[in-house]
Amino acid sequence: MESAKIAEKNKNMLSQIPVDLKKVGKEEIDKEILRAGIIAELDAVSLYEQLAASTDSEDIKKILLDIAKEEKTHVGEFQTLLLKLDKEQLEELEKGKEEAEELKR
Repeated sequence: MESAKIAEKNKNMLSQIPVDLKKVGKEEIDKEILRAGIIAELDAVSLYEQLAASTDSEDIKKILLDIAKEEKTHVGEFQTLLLKLDKEQLEELEKGKEEAEELKR
């Protein structure tokens, strides 16, 4: 039953491209593709980690967590490319880091 609950909870989570790429200008398309990739990978991380948390099998848990870790690498790859294309994103990411550090003080 636990698996059914997870599947029901996640049925709307699985990645869908959040924008109509046909309506995105040529200068923005690559950024939107990368953002969609990031969303898909984060969804995958969440799914694999939730599945790992709900199994009693250590073998399955180990594989799921390893796959989740690989998906995090993919997020980093997409983010690296996005930050090269979108300087505003890079600036705001840095501002966010600074604000988070200030809150810790």
